[in-house]
Amino acid sequence: MTVWTPSDDGNADLSSHDAFVNGPPHNTFARLRRDDPLHWTEYAQGQDFWSVTRNADISAMNKNTEVFSSARGIRMEDQSHEEYMARRTFQETDPPEHSKTRMKLFKAFSRTTMAQYEDEIRDLCQPILDAALEQGTFDATKEIARQLPMRMLGRVVGLPEEDLPWLVEKGDALIANTDPDFTAHVLDKMDTDAYRMMPFNSPAGAELYAYAQELMEKKEASGDTSGVLHMIRQPAKDGSTITETEFRNFFCLVVAAGNDTTRYSIAAGIQAMCHQPELLAQMQAGGDIWETAPDEIIRWATPALYFRRTATQDFEMHGKTIRAGDKVLYWFASANRDEATFDDPFRVDLSRTPNKHLAFGQNGPHVCLGMWLARLEVRVLFQELAKRLKSIEPAGPHRFLRSNFVGGVKELPVTVTLA
Repeated sequence: MTVWTPSDDGNADLSSHDAFVNGPPHNTFARLRRDDPLHWTEYAQGQDFWSVTRNADISAMNKNTEVFSSARGIRMEDQSHEEYMARRTFQETDPPEHSKTRMKLFKAFSRTTMAQYEDEIRDLCQPILDAALEQGTFDATKEIARQLPMRMLGRVVGLPEEDLPWLVEKGDALIANTDPDFTAHVLDKMDTDAYRMMPFNSPAGAELYAYAQELMEKKEASGDTSGVLHMIRQPAKDGSTITETEFRNFFCLVVAAGNDTTRYSIAAGIQAMCHQPELLAQMQAGGDIWETAPDEIIRWATPALYFRRTATQDFEMHGKTIRAGDKVLYWFASANRDEATFDDPFRVDLSRTPNKHLAFGQNGPHVCLGMWLARLEVRVLFQELAKRLKSIEPAGPHRFLRSNFVGGVKELPVTVTLA
């Protein structure tokens, strides 16, 4: 049994958010990988772009930041230079500027540092799972997957516990700004020009801006130097500091990306357990499987469906020429189902190794800063979940986000029997 079978007709419009409401259009990706791995994609709302769909191609291009730049934005939407400068985070910069910011945060998000949070994560998981599982039938995205990243984010970043629900709500409005279930300002359904200087063209950006400013004023007044928000404001080796705009954008990035990506990885893992019953027994047996299971769950989820780059010079590939100034989209959702890289890619194999998934960017300077925290949260959550269960089954159809940028199961009704 497979976890989920794509339903698109093989000719989905990758520029349309509606093409992703039933999950990523994997039949279309499979056709492109086979017949047109560098595909010129028309985009009615802006500049057309190249779609790159093979794992090996994206892996190679991801390292080549001189030709494929992040410094024009990482999303499909076009921006003026003024908008780019107002919204950008360190994700939307190239080395050496990108590297300078990463170095400030590397220690805070290193594998060694994250490992110290294991007991804390386990302590957070237990009441979350107990409260959800005792209901018998519930929405696993809402009651489990949404809860842990929200609370862990507060510990790592240094945020007041009582503010976390509001922050997650605003983070959802930012990163899921194309889904009417999460925002009243749907990006492609209304005029959002009034917010064009805000992250993701969203009014939630303005609210998070104001919150971040007030939070740091309180922290500095009290002498509180905990959390990554303090670290990012410290001078680099050359004495430079980030601007207030850069700080506010970084805060929005942490709130949105630091919560949503892990949430949808956990949801995808629970979805897989519902449709592949053997996964529960494998998790309960434990052992070496926990060295590989988190990456396989994250491969299956692929919360960031793509990242965009912009060509700085002409580049030949697959008999075609990418011109300087062209937009190029790396479709991680396709790369992580590539038959040339993964055996049986539509099956979750918790012992899969090697696992050359690209959900973290995986190579090059833009590899995900929070990957060790994400792996740890996924591992601990599923260890704690598995030991409490006798069975878990779907209790109705699951629903995906309406987004071609963030992939996730936003509703996942399940029924459980406790061990």
